[in-house]
Amino acid sequence: MDGAVLTVTPVACVDRTGRPYEVTLELSRDGLPYGTVGERCGWQLARLAGGVEEARRGRGEAGRWPDPDDRFPEGRELFSFRYRAGRGGTTGGELGCWLRTIPVWEPRQGGRGSWRLTRRAFVEAWGTGGQGARAVLTSAELSGFVRGLVDEAEIVCSEELSRSGTGTGETR
Repeated sequence: MDGAVLTVTPVACVDRTGRPYEVTLELSRDGLPYGTVGERCGWQLARLAGGVEEARRGRGEAGRWPDPDDRFPEGRELFSFRYRAGRGGTTGGELGCWLRTIPVWEPRQGGRGSWRLTRRAFVEAWGTGGQGARAVLTSAELSGFVRGLVDEAEIVCSEELSRSGTGTGETR
């Protein structure tokens, strides 16, 4: 919201043989390192991407919202990823997404109006220095963001698999 550009990049987590098995997210703000979060979060992102797509189609409770941009999976917190330090502490960044219901006044001719409720996803990131960044997204925008992360994570893991040679019986 402040004009900063937050970049979220999936990075492959590899086992001791070099085989990728999950992803972590690296954050940068305006091109500078901002934090590393979400150790092994790929499955959560894939599940959320499917949930947002289902909600946009009007399945379940989300169907009571007439505007598809207001349709999200149920729950207030869609994800919360933090950096985990060795002893359970948290440092190194945070990325989360929370749903908020926002009343919007819609004036009408003749001076009478009405309140309309909208829902938006607030994606917030906190860097290692304590400075925050926030974006307010419709469900379509959140769907594009999360689906893009999942697609990029699959590419990153496939490239890592090819590079390591663990998928072909080779070792390097």
